[in-house]
Amino acid sequence: MWERYGTDGHEGAVGVLLEDGTEPGPVFFDTGSGSHVHESTAWPVYDGTLRAPVAARMRGKCACGWRGEADYPIDWDLVDRRHPEEYDTSGPEGDWERHMDEVAARMVPLPGDVADLLSRLRERLSEIDDENPLAALRVVGELEAMAASIGPYAARRIAFEDVPDEAVAEGLGITEAKARSRLNRYGFMSW
Repeated sequence: MWERYGTDGHEGAVGVLLEDGTEPGPVFFDTGSGSHVHESTAWPVYDGTLRAPVAARMRGKCACGWRGEADYPIDWDLVDRRHPEEYDTSGPEGDWERHMDEVAARMVPLPGDVADLLSRLRERLSEIDDENPLAALRVVGELEAMAASIGPYAARRIAFEDVPDEAVAEGLGITEAKARSRLNRYGFMSW
């Protein structure tokens, strides 16, 4: 999975296509007894073993539903079954990165001074975590308290202004489901 900080709900991965161009469903693995059946959509499981379909091509995909337009052939003779992560998936990953650049371009920009402050805070918090994890946890608690005090006001204003979920999602760089969840979480904090 590929992730980019601040874009909740946009986890990227390698998706696969069958020879006919369709995207297969998950592969199920019956581990024997019990009611739980493991499933996977990780690209290496589509190698034809254990009755799985054989993927012919790969492309980038995102949890938000985006699929890359370009696809790339899979040469199963070059895939090390024990280390499939060594196979070149840079094409799909690059396509997903471009998708994320487009998502970022539509986001509401942070004020420059706040973006700088957050960047420095993230860096410093990482240092504090290395030095004193308890102090880092206290800083995180302070940040959560700030979010809990300011978030409900912002959520109520967005609701009052009747901003559509789609616009909230795009402005925050997250999926509509995550946007509704965030608004609901902050909205309920104020009750």
